[in-house]
Amino acid sequence: MKTNMEDIDNIIKDTLTQEEAKFYDALDEQNVLQMVLGLFKGKYKWIMFLMNVMTLVFFALFIYCIVQFFQTDIQKDYIKWGIGSVVFLLGVSMLKLFAWMQMDKNALLREMKRLELQISSLSGKISE
Repeated sequence: MKTNMEDIDNIIKDTLTQEEAKFYDALDEQNVLQMVLGLFKGKYKWIMFLMNVMTLVFFALFIYCIVQFFQTDIQKDYIKWGIGSVVFLLGVSMLKLFAWMQMDKNALLREMKRLELQISSLSGKISE
């Protein structure tokens, strides 16, 4: 039996009640912008605001270190500003990596909710 994903989704929606189908539609795939905006919802949104502020601070310090690196003539200062720029760039990278991991976690949770909804719907149909 060959069916595509839309046919499977339609079969699932047919077994759901109207309220469950509305909830199922809300769990649909999100684009990148929706995922990013989804980071600022929920009980940990304050952490994401703080992390974005810190990302901007680290990036500004990175730019400052790069500018100072190119304006110096002393070899010791080259090392100091170069290491500073690498450290701040790593800080920005780690904060962005954390944000991407949170987006992935949210996508996994959304899929788990879809599975839970499907299992509860099927168990309700079986018990009838």
